[in-house]
Amino acid sequence: MKTNKNHPTCVATKVRRKPNDRGFSIIEVMIAISILSIGILALASMQVAAMRGNSFAGGVTEGSTWALDQIEKLMNLPWNDPSLQDADLDGAGGLDNIGFDNNSATQADADFRVTKGRYAIHWNVANNVVTNDTRTVNVIVTWADHGVQKSVSIQRVVARII
Repeated sequence: MKTNKNHPTCVATKVRRKPNDRGFSIIEVMIAISILSIGILALASMQVAAMRGNSFAGGVTEGSTWALDQIEKLMNLPWNDPSLQDADLDGAGGLDNIGFDNNSATQADADFRVTKGRYAIHWNVANNVVTNDTRTVNVIVTWADHGVQKSVSIQRVVARII
């Protein structure tokens, strides 16, 4: 079998380049990689900030859920239940107290406290704040998030039904 040297598949063609057409220099490649690296680092820091924000939002959601759960439990108790009494007799001034030493004589404390995992649930009761025959109940949930104390509170008024 004879080969035709003039056939297009057999003809070797020489690619001609212009004198200024030599590709990318090492400096250009290094600058491009530097710019790409800065962009990737910016994306990584945004990812970390988003993860912290999601963690905080999750903590607030869980804390709010615990507070609502405790409010519902307290709202279903009878008027004279011990959990609906102003244990330290500090009235409206003690509605925001969260300290707790289980001593009713200490007025800077919450009236009651329970712990659910990393959440501490405090509640304070004050009599006749809004009007007579009512009890104002303030539930405060506290927790630590990245070493910082966080809290959420919900307040309800319980009326005495005669």
